[in-house]
Amino acid sequence: MPVLHRTGLALAAFAVLLISSVARPAAAHEVGLSRGEYAASGASVTAQLTFARRDVLSLVAGLDADHDGALTEAEIARDHDGLNGALVGRIKIKGDGVACPGELTEARLAEDDGVTLRATYRCPAPVSAVDVEVGLLEDLPFGHRHLAHFAGPSGPSDAVLFQRNLRFSFTSTPAEAGAAPPKASYRGKLSFFPMGVEHILTGYDHLVFLLGLVIVGGRLRSLLMVVTAFTLAHSITLALAALGVWAPSPRIVEPAIALSIAYVGVENFFVKNAEKRWRITFPFGLIHGFGFAGALQAVEMPKADVPYALVLFNVGVEAGQLAVLALVLPLIYLARKRAIFRDQGVKVISGAITVAGLVWFVSRVFGSG
Repeated sequence: MPVLHRTGLALAAFAVLLISSVARPAAAHEVGLSRGEYAASGASVTAQLTFARRDVLSLVAGLDADHDGALTEAEIARDHDGLNGALVGRIKIKGDGVACPGELTEARLAEDDGVTLRATYRCPAPVSAVDVEVGLLEDLPFGHRHLAHFAGPSGPSDAVLFQRNLRFSFTSTPAEAGAAPPKASYRGKLSFFPMGVEHILTGYDHLVFLLGLVIVGGRLRSLLMVVTAFTLAHSITLALAALGVWAPSPRIVEPAIALSIAYVGVENFFVKNAEKRWRITFPFGLIHGFGFAGALQAVEMPKADVPYALVLFNVGVEAGQLAVLALVLPLIYLARKRAIFRDQGVKVISGAITVAGLVWFVSRVFGSG
């Protein structure tokens, strides 16, 4: 077999292997956010914590008593000590430099696949300065963000915590007259940009969808129109969902995203290039945008913070997407110079994309995630 033919087939085989490895039954867009509302009164500090159920299951060994991958009120009530040790105990609070032991006071399921916990940290004496260290972030995936908020007499204080930034501080005494309230950590807020990059790079279904769109080739102008239409569309619905205007249920969105992937794979058997393909990428991009929004919706943020987080997160998504396309498009351009890739490789990859979409569809309709 000529070397050029072997090169085209090798690239096709690698793409099929890559698609097959990521097309596993799983929840499509796992939440990488948690939220903490902190308040101090006298000698006690209270915390209301909200986590995705999937994160709670990963932190508390044995919490899923029936091993069905879901979390129930009964399982939460049964393992009060486990939740107290793995979650409340991994958040260390000091009042004026002295440790304040914490105790779980309430745990319940929340909407949108969440779990809400309330805890009280009791200090030896009334406190004025509070230091919080959210150590459990070390046990969660690297990209996880904890949105910490404190509302007190000195004014609201916000911070975005992650594995390299576990701590924040606030004061529980009234602010001096004319003093500006503390603002969210600049470094913390900027972390929404890498969060967007991480989300697209680990959003295998979105990447497979993009591969399906560009694998057929075409003029650079046509490919850019395809990507631009997808970007504009998902930016619109991401904003609608994150701002709370409207968002369909993930039970509808996630299977629809999977079907869009399968559709593109099938259509690749009949289209010769990306000319006019932007007409389908725009409506499909609207659907994918609601999927992106899942990362910002699961844990409610103060409304004033949503636009800032939305812009940075979306810019991060686009940066990650463009980085992937900058790598993939030249490879596709070179591969399409080989007749065997154009005639057989594209069909093999498109078949793998179709199968991946159908696997995701079935797992999202009938699975527990």
